Amino acid sequence: MSSTADPSQSGALAAPDWDSLLAAACRGEGLATAYQPIVDTSRGTVVGYEALARFPGFAERNPEAWFAAARRHGRSADLESATLKVALRERASLPPNCFLTLNVSPELLTTEEIRSVWRQEGNLGGLIVELTEQTPIDSYLELEPDLHQLRSAGALIAVDDAGAGYAGLRHLLQLRPSMIKIDRELILDVDRDEAKRALIEMLGIFAGRVDAWILAEGVERVEELDTLVSLGVPLVQGYLLARPGPPWAGVELEVAHRLAARQASVERTVLRDVVEHAPAVLSLTQAVDAFTRDPGLGSVVLIDADLRPVSLVTPDAAALGVVSQGMRANLDTPLGDALDRSMTREPSYRFDPLLVTDNAGRFAGIARLERMITALTAPVPVP
Repeated sequence: MSSTADPSQSGALAAPDWDSLLAAACRGEGLATAYQPIVDTSRGTVVGYEALARFPGFAERNPEAWFAAARRHGRSADLESATLKVALRERASLPPNCFLTLNVSPELLTTEEIRSVWRQEGNLGGLIVELTEQTPIDSYLELEPDLHQLRSAGALIAVDDAGAGYAGLRHLLQLRPSMIKIDRELILDVDRDEAKRALIEMLGIFAGRVDAWILAEGVERVEELDTLVSLGVPLVQGYLLARPGPPWAGVELEVAHRLAARQASVERTVLRDVVEHAPAVLSLTQAVDAFTRDPGLGSVVLIDADLRPVSLVTPDAAALGVVSQGMRANLDTPLGDALDRSMTREPSYRFDPLLVTDNAGRFAGIARLERMITALTAPVPVP
C-alpha cells in the first residue's frame, strides 16, 4: 500500500481559481450590495447610506480577500466598476433627502472603467464618493480633473478612515473633502480616552473651517455614541445604530429615542442655543453714533479689526471713552460653566451679558444671564 496521501482524501482545500472567479465577478455575477444607514445625531434619523460590496454567489465571501486578489491579478478597476454598478441599481429608490456613499480607490479614479460608471449615471447629485486609500497617493494633481468632473456632475467627495494609514492631514488638506469619516480605531473606547476625544474635537474644528461634515464610523457602544454627541459629531454609523442590510433600513428605535432625548438636553445646555444678536462697532466713535441714532439702545459690542469682541459698551461708557475687558466664551461652552465664570466677575460687571465667539474667536453674539438661567431650569420635554 502506498504511503503517499491522496490530496482528494486528505481534506486539503485547493487554492481558489481567482482568474475565473474574478472574470465572473467582473461581469457582475454573484455580486450584491448591503446598505448601512448613516444617522444624524441631532435628530436620530437616517440621512444617508453607505454601499458595501458583498459576494454571496461565491464560496469566498470576504470582500477584502476579493479586492486583494483583484489587485494581485490586475483586475482592480474591473471589480470596483462592477461593484459600483450593482450598488447603483437601487439609486432610483433612495429615500428623499438621503445620500448614498460609494467606496472608490483613488488610484482607480482615472481609469476608464470607473469613469464609465459616472458617465452612465449622468447627474451624480446625492452621491458621495469615498476615497478609500489603501496605498499612498503619489500625485494629487493627477486626480484633480476627475475630482472636478465628479463635483461638476453633483457628487461630493469624502475621505474614508481619517486618522488611520495614509489618510492623514496632508490627505485632508489636498483633497478638501465635503465629508471626513473618522476611522473606527479612533472611535473605539473614545469615552475612556481623552487623547482620542481631543483629536476628534480638532477634526471637528478643521471640518467646520473647510465646510465639511465629520462622520464617526464603527460606533458599537452607547457610551461611544454619547461621547460623540457631546463632542458635536453630526453623523454616526455603526452596528449600534444599524447593521448593513437591504435597502433602505432604518435606525434602531431605542437608539433613535436616545439621540432625540440627549439632543433635547444638549441643545439647552450650551451658549449656542441662547445667543442673541447685538450691534457691533469698531470704535467708541461708532458706538456714540449708534446710541445717538437709537436712544433706546442699551449696549453695543466693540470688536477689533479681526472681528473679535473687545468689550460690551454702554451709553455712559461710550460718552466717557471708557473701555473695559468683557468676558468672552465659546458658542459651545456649557451654560453651567458660563454661569460659574460669570459669578467670578467684579460685582459691578457680574450680570453683564457674555461676549460669545465662534471657534475662530470671532464675535457671534451675546448671552444674557437671564436666558442662561431660564434654559437650565426649564424642564426637558419627553420625546
